Amino acid sequence: MLDNFKVLICDDSILARKQLKDIVSSLGNPTFIEATDGQDAIDKYKENNPDVVFLDIVMPKKDGNLAIEEIIEYDPNATIIIASSVGTQSQLKCALKAGAKDFIQKPLEKQLVLDVIEKYTEGR
Repeated sequence: MLDNFKVLICDDSILARKQLKDIVSSLGNPTFIEATDGQDAIDKYKENNPDVVFLDIVMPKKDGNLAIEEIIEYDPNATIIIASSVGTQSQLKCALKAGAKDFIQKPLEKQLVLDVIEKYTEGR
């Protein structure tokens, strides 16, 4: 299903990135791009133009909300999904206002991740 599909996973936790890759891989054979902080995510987004971005909010160098703003400025149609354990309402509101399409709470539930991917990849 997800062949010829690029997924950017940005999280400062290698474990969180691996978990997301494992879940998304169950849908096919997408290309994964990994980033470890917000600035890295912005640079890799511009380089690779992924179909979907999974982004943590709390990260070193540049947080997820700043990364969202810059990615959306570069590509207003970017599909950014927040995957974060920090569920403060104000940070989530900022993320959604900045242009994130959805939010998944950590620890990640496989079915939720799959549902979100399906929701934003229909018709591709």
